[in-house]
Amino acid sequence: MLRRLALLSLTIAWAIAIAFTFRAVSTFADDANTAKARELVQAAIKMTNSDEAVKLLWQATDLDPTYDEAYIYLGFYYNSRSDPADVVKVYQKLIKNEPKQVSAYLNVGEAYMTFQPPKTDDAMVYFRKAYEIDHNSFAALRIGELLAQAGNRDEALKYLRIALADSSKNPTVSAEAEKTLKEIGAL
Repeated sequence: MLRRLALLSLTIAWAIAIAFTFRAVSTFADDANTAKARELVQAAIKMTNSDEAVKLLWQATDLDPTYDEAYIYLGFYYNSRSDPADVVKVYQKLIKNEPKQVSAYLNVGEAYMTFQPPKTDDAMVYFRKAYEIDHNSFAALRIGELLAQAGNRDEALKYLRIALADSSKNPTVSAEAEKTLKEIGAL
């Protein structure tokens, strides 16, 4: 019986040691991937060939799918090219890997609003998710504006008032909410 307990203790100790070793190796691999992704982003920033730079940025997102700087530069690139479909792809990939990243939802929502014509139903899904995660005043503003456009005045008022109330932290958002509230006759 003592021998069995000793063996069990050694087995547990060995399992814990292996788990820590794998975790350390995994963390090291994650750190190495993040470092490599960071290097790729820095190299892309310095390039004059935008096609090659974009390839490096996408590689960085593959190496470390949670390294948001690569997504930010990809978003800038596709925004500068007025390419909302690719902006959506960029930030949807970030959302897949970082589902609590509010700014990614907001960027997808904004991208859908730049389609011609705007894809307001798609945008609304992302603005609502951003608001669900963080009660973000910018998300509240966009939800309120879209609801007002759709003729859902009561629900629009709710979100626009939330955005209006955030004047100390986000005066621009508050001012835009105030403008929309005046346009719909609520102020």
